[in-house]
Amino acid sequence: MKSVLLIAFGLLSASTFAQNSDYPDYRSKKEIFSRITEKDIRNDIASFSMGGIDESVGKLPLKSLPITGFGRDFISFSGNNMEVKVTSAPFDKTKHKLGFYEESYLVKIDNKPYFGDYGKVPKTTVDNVTVVIDKDTVAIPPTAYNDLHNPIFSFNDKGVQKSQDKVFLSNDGRRVYVYLLKQEAGGSYEVSWVIQDKKYLRRVVDFGFLK
Repeated sequence: MKSVLLIAFGLLSASTFAQNSDYPDYRSKKEIFSRITEKDIRNDIASFSMGGIDESVGKLPLKSLPITGFGRDFISFSGNNMEVKVTSAPFDKTKHKLGFYEESYLVKIDNKPYFGDYGKVPKTTVDNVTVVIDKDTVAIPPTAYNDLHNPIFSFNDKGVQKSQDKVFLSNDGRRVYVYLLKQEAGGSYEVSWVIQDKKYLRRVVDFGFLK
C-alpha cells in the first residue's frame, strides 16, 4: 500500500506541514505520528501511514480486511468476525459556529480547528465510524471524527474505482486500525483510529502533506 501512496502523492515530506501564508493554521500536532509513544502502535502505523513513512523501511505490511462496498458517502469492510463502516453526511453550516480569519478563510468550526480543505467551508463531514468485533459494537466517541471533513472514499484510476482507505490488523491480534486518507490540493490529511482489545483507544492524525 505504501508504494501506491507514494505514486499517488509523488514526492512527499512526512515531516513538513503546508501552511497557507494568507491565514493561520490552528490545527494541533498533538496527535501526529511523531508524537506516538507506544512502540507497538508506532511500529504498526509506520507500516501503512504517510506520517510514518520515514520509519517504514523494513516493516512488513499488516493484514487487512477486504472492502465490501463504497460510494460517495460510505466505505465498508468485513472479515475476521469484524464489520467496519465509515459514513459521511452533508455539512450543515447553519448548525455550527464558523470562525473566519479576515472574513475570508475558515479556520475554526465550533471554536476548534478542523481537517479537510482547511480554509474553506466543508461540504461534507465524517458522520459515523462503526466497528463491530465478534458481534460487540465498539463505542467510538463523536470527538474522534467530528472535526474531519470532506472525506473521499474512492477515486477513479483509469476507469476503475479504487480506495486508499483500509482496515489493518495487528500481528498480535489485539489491535484494529481503521485508516482514512483524504487527498486534497495543496495538502492532505490521514487518520488512523486505534481499537485495542475491542475498545477505542485513540486516533493518530497527520496533515498538510505536500503534493
